[in-house]
Amino acid sequence: MDFADLLGPDHIACGLKATSKKQALQAVADHASSVSDLPARDVFNALLERERLGSTGVGGGAAIPHGKFEGLDRLHVLIMQLETPIDFDAVDHEPVDLLAVLLAPEAAAAEHLKALARVSRLLRDQRVRQALRGCDSSDAIYALVTAQDQAA
Repeated sequence: MDFADLLGPDHIACGLKATSKKQALQAVADHASSVSDLPARDVFNALLERERLGSTGVGGGAAIPHGKFEGLDRLHVLIMQLETPIDFDAVDHEPVDLLAVLLAPEAAAAEHLKALARVSRLLRDQRVRQALRGCDSSDAIYALVTAQDQAA
C-alpha cells in the first residue's frame, strides 16, 4: 500500500486557518467530506470522539486524527498544514501545525492499523516534518509524501 494509493493532491490543504483543535477538526471534516463523500458532520463527530479518548497529537508538531466510517469504500489519508500552530494536547505539549488524517472503512481493521503505522513513521521523521512545513502548495506536499515511498 503506497501513499499514492491513499491520497491525492485533492487530499491535501496548505495554510489551513484554525485557532483551536475543534476548529482544525471542523476544517479537516469539511475537506474530508469533499474527497470521501462522507458527511462533514459525521467526520467531525468521529474525529472529536477519538480525541476525547486521548489526543492524537504525536509530538514534534504533528497529529494523526483518525476514525472508522461505515459505508466508506476505501482508506483515505489527508495531509493538512496549518497556517499557525495550535494547542492539540500533544504528548510533548508542543503546538501542532501538521495533521495527517486517516479515514478508514469500518471493516478495515488491519488496513487501518497498517496505514496508521505508515503515517506515524512518516511524521516521526524530523526532516520530513520540516520539509512539509516548507511546502507552499498541495502539489509540493503530495510530491514530498509520495517520494517517501520510493525512498523507503
